[in-house]
Amino acid sequence: MSATTATDFLDDLQWRGLLADCTDLAGLRARLATGQPITVYCGFDPTGDSLHVGHLMGQLTLARFQRAGHHAIALAGGATGMVGDPSGRSSERNLLTREQLAHNIACIKAQLSRLLDFGAAANPARLVDNADWIAPFSFLDFLRDVGKHFSLNVMLAKDSVRSRMEGDGGISYTEFSYQLLQAYDFLHLRQTFGCELQIGGSDQWGNLTAGTDLIRKKLGHDTSAWGWTFPLITKSDGTKFGKTASGAVWLDPQKTSPYKLYQFFVNTEDAKVCEYLRKFTFLSRAEIEPLEAAHAANPGAREAHRALAREVTKLVHGEAALEAALRASQILFGAEIGDTSEATFLDVAGEIPTVDLPRERLAAPGLPLTEALVLAALETSKGNARKSIEAGGAYVNNVKSDPAQPARALTESELLFGKYILLRKGKKSYAVLRVG
Repeated sequence: MSATTATDFLDDLQWRGLLADCTDLAGLRARLATGQPITVYCGFDPTGDSLHVGHLMGQLTLARFQRAGHHAIALAGGATGMVGDPSGRSSERNLLTREQLAHNIACIKAQLSRLLDFGAAANPARLVDNADWIAPFSFLDFLRDVGKHFSLNVMLAKDSVRSRMEGDGGISYTEFSYQLLQAYDFLHLRQTFGCELQIGGSDQWGNLTAGTDLIRKKLGHDTSAWGWTFPLITKSDGTKFGKTASGAVWLDPQKTSPYKLYQFFVNTEDAKVCEYLRKFTFLSRAEIEPLEAAHAANPGAREAHRALAREVTKLVHGEAALEAALRASQILFGAEIGDTSEATFLDVAGEIPTVDLPRERLAAPGLPLTEALVLAALETSKGNARKSIEAGGAYVNNVKSDPAQPARALTESELLFGKYILLRKGKKSYAVLRVG
């Protein structure tokens, strides 16, 4: 990497708003300007069997370093996950068993591989588990070799610790010790893989600086080690990014479908969409700035929103899943169902009210559409349903029902995949009849 390229890379990270703080930005810039790749790591505690969209910042930033020619290490916290990081928490985490952690780590490996290239010829990413080096460490050895290098006064001054101590619940010795474990991770990776840079969210600043301090105390004050934090992502009202009324937005497609992930990003608030385009996509500056200009000129066109949703869905789930998500979105905007797959249709069905219907209700002469609209709660009475049909506002499987036939009936011939009928009133009121 040339000095110019290194400068451009850091400038791009800053343009994207990916720098909250750095222990020595000038020193890091000089190190990258040498043209030698740097080894960088980011940790992910496997407290669940799926990462969520809040974890994308770490994955994407790590991937940006790899794409720039550097060596990326993703650390799965098999050991630290048993303790729990107090950063950003107001209460103690539930402790997980080794079996739960092993299962969680196995689940997130596939998610990490979507963004990190573990098979690259020149600089393959590496996945490590800190349980491999922390679990064999005896308590006495840890106190002697690590604990003695930490001042209690400094540890108590960390924001993550102080905020918990000032709260009603306090903090346990277990979580208080977390920063020592993370600091030792950095030391171990520095000694084993020559890792010089740790990245993390801004709430990790205390843990990162604990690591750089430990490295210099153990290996010498001239040993290179940097900490880099990116801002925590929040909504305009300050609430946590990645949370919805139904819970977290997961990267596991079984927990959050590609369609729902697409919808989460396409519905990004206007004030945040340009920021998210910079931080959550690999689109270049030359590609993003015209989208920002178009958004400023006409936010209602939602060009930036669609670009954001497309890029993130493709990154997380792949091109085929993106196409299915786009198809599902089109269905809910009235597109013909045509050759839609059952999986795509089920994504749609999962987003709208579903009513179970006995199959015999479709036997000859069939179920009157007026009655079906009432059963699906799209109309309050058969009379109102008839008026909607006559006005051209009733649809069956996204095909307008003939206004001249308000008494039409639904039969099994209308079933999609042998089981479903999609009803719509007007432009946006949908319901599914699920026939059993």
